[in-house]
Amino acid sequence: MNIIAWIVLGLIAGAIAKAIYPGHQGGGILGTILLGIIGAFIGGSLGVFFATGRFALAATSLSVPGIVVAVIGAIIAIFLWNAFIRRSTI
Repeated sequence: MNIIAWIVLGLIAGAIAKAIYPGHQGGGILGTILLGIIGAFIGGSLGVFFATGRFALAATSLSVPGIVVAVIGAIIAIFLWNAFIRRSTI
């Protein structure tokens, strides 16, 4: 997948995940794109794991199922980030 498709996937998935996840995430447009790209890798890797039983670093494509998987991965990334930040400030 080329870089433009990654940016578009990241923007769409990151924006949807930020809209779904409660609270304020911040980060601006670059943070949203990065969140969506990280979510695509997390969601794609989890999809491969649940389908085959093996862990492999994979990413989703720029399609409707790919965006859904990337949004789920981005929500997981937001949760993990918030847990990490909360733990490090205590």
